[in-house]
Amino acid sequence: MRAAVVAGNWKMYTNAAEAEALVGVLAALVSDVKNVEVAVCPPFPYLIPVAKTLQGTTVKVGGQNMHWEDEGAFTGEVSPKMLKDAGCHFVILGHSERRQYFGETDEKINKKIKKALSIGLVPIVCVGERLAEREAGTTEKIIRTQLEGCFQTLTSEGMTKVIIAYEPVWAIGTGKTATPEQAQEVHRFIRGWLSGAFGKETAESIRIQYGGSVKSDNAKALMSQPDIDGALVGGASLKAEGFAAIVRAAE
Repeated sequence: MRAAVVAGNWKMYTNAAEAEALVGVLAALVSDVKNVEVAVCPPFPYLIPVAKTLQGTTVKVGGQNMHWEDEGAFTGEVSPKMLKDAGCHFVILGHSERRQYFGETDEKINKKIKKALSIGLVPIVCVGERLAEREAGTTEKIIRTQLEGCFQTLTSEGMTKVIIAYEPVWAIGTGKTATPEQAQEVHRFIRGWLSGAFGKETAESIRIQYGGSVKSDNAKALMSQPDIDGALVGGASLKAEGFAAIVRAAE
């Protein structure tokens, strides 16, 4: 039985006071939730105060990105060691905004995944197609290419520690959401690819989140699908009550 995982990607929002207040309320709202792993991924400057606020609670912390080296002359970057030191358990890798605005490739994401696993961070690896690609009927081709590139040379053992987030690019921040049936179709395809690449047992153990305009009013329908194991939530994770409602939908 795969335990659901719901993570909030705060992107480039909040200030220090807002961040601490948000998680203080959130932790109280989800304190009694069972069988759902809950995480927030604040901007880098607020990781430490958020992690301190969440100490002793059930809510975990993640980074929104990282470099693939432990240290070095990489101005403006954050290393996996720094994320661990700041209290992170998860790290989001390969988000479509990183791909679109910062030129991230599957090859770079692959290096980051390997480094995250080696240091004990759980990577949440994002894949997804653009609207033109969906309309052209190439969704599965695009997803397969991303999966092959991101997970090349990984072992089955390593893959069991990975979370995949299917995020159709056309549904991120647009208010558009894949229907539960559309989302399930791609999640089923991803699990099928994992089964072929790493074996059925491994594929069945890997959690696949859906992301893309997830809200409290559509979360239950999405996460009731057999291959959807949680959500990677954007804007709706910036309101404690709304995010808690999504967590309860996963429960």
